[in-house]
Amino acid sequence: MTNSSFSLKALLVAGVLALPALATAAEPAMAKGGMLVDSHGMTLYTFDKDAAGKSMCNGDPCETNWPPLAASATDKASGKWSVIKRDDGKLQWAYDGKPLYTFKADKKDGDKIGDGKGGVWHVAKP
Repeated sequence: MTNSSFSLKALLVAGVLALPALATAAEPAMAKGGMLVDSHGMTLYTFDKDAAGKSMCNGDPCETNWPPLAASATDKASGKWSVIKRDDGKLQWAYDGKPLYTFKADKKDGDKIGDGKGGVWHVAKP
């Protein structure tokens, strides 16, 4: 086998192995244990005071305690996932129209300390 054919085969194998990662890259979170978690396994929450596609958790202390699940300008809506614009102009992920947040008191994956806070914060479910 020549060096060029070996390199081509190596590239093809690398491309095939990368496909599963590329296929899931569009979704900003995943379902785990019946709830949505971010890419670090941290629990995601919804806020009852949000309107469909509109975050009502803006500025301090809300945004500090409940960091929005950030989206970038290149992120695109897909299926139940959408990108919304916050009052400060930053982008945030929403699932089924509900903006998503983490909770600052959750320290490790699986923590759900924010569930039920104030009667208005709830674990996001797929």
